[in-house]
Amino acid sequence: MSSNDIIFILGFNYDSNCYLINGNTLVDTGAGDNKDYLFSKLRENGVEPENIELIINTHCHFDHIGGNYLFPNAKIAVHKVDAISMKNEDSLGTSMSAFSHEGNSKVDIELEDGDEIANFTVIHTPGHTAGGICLWDGENLISGDTIFAGGGVGRMDIGGNYDDMKNSVEKLTRLNIKNIYPGHGPIVENNGKEHIKMSYSLLL
Repeated sequence: MSSNDIIFILGFNYDSNCYLINGNTLVDTGAGDNKDYLFSKLRENGVEPENIELIINTHCHFDHIGGNYLFPNAKIAVHKVDAISMKNEDSLGTSMSAFSHEGNSKVDIELEDGDEIANFTVIHTPGHTAGGICLWDGENLISGDTIFAGGGVGRMDIGGNYDDMKNSVEKLTRLNIKNIYPGHGPIVENNGKEHIKMSYSLLL
């Protein structure tokens, strides 16, 4: 898979970034308050919202799962640990209530480290949340809130853990990452490995 197969939808307001892959899969859905913006971005890329068949949530925070209800036809995939917070409608675990909209507590697929989904491998990267994941295809890393461009890492004060984050980022340093597609902010093209190293250096 090349980076051209991943369509970047920049987060609007409180929304996380979203990524359209394979024409029918959406990675994260934002906070759910900017339906017209998200739908317009999908349509700009030739995809009707009802044609989204799969949503992969990188973790359970409200700004990543809040728009799941907008896609009632889609199956929802999330790591099995963060699935607990979603299914229990845990406003602490999700960092803010995302459950004013029916459908945001739905989980259809509980992911584990090493699973294959939508041509990506699931990498369990706890630290920001206990069930955070990255998606890896051998070149591109969709990193959720584990790491960001410029050497940033996700906050660890809401259900996170410093030691877990350090171990997760160390795991990522072993990969030959070209491009990074983070949960917030700009993407990284061509020198992703250097940004991973910068992230890890912050944690030492």
